[in-house]
Amino acid sequence: MSRPSRLQRQVLSLYRELLRAGRGKPGAEARVRAEFRQHASLPRSDVLRIEYLYRRGRRQLQLLRSGHATAMGTFVRPRGPAEEPTDTTPGTTLDDRDSPKSPCEGTGARETRSGGR
Repeated sequence: MSRPSRLQRQVLSLYRELLRAGRGKPGAEARVRAEFRQHASLPRSDVLRIEYLYRRGRRQLQLLRSGHATAMGTFVRPRGPAEEPTDTTPGTTLDDRDSPKSPCEGTGARETRSGGR
């Protein structure tokens, strides 16, 4: 087995530092682990993306180490049954209200016939 490259050592070091920095903050350790697991399948040859993620992780580490960060979370909001919009119009479905059927619908543009006229 070959020795880890410099970039591999840097990424592993960043992982350990992020875990240490997030030790006392709620949700930080789980978020760090989830983020690293999500990107674990990146190919080794994709160096540009790995370096970008490394720089992004360094910035997040600085934020975690600053005294201003008290917790770590995400902006994803799960949709539950209570949060779904209710339908007041009979005969329409959720899809009818969300988006137009064709790109021209709702713009005032006329629809073209299948014959092209």
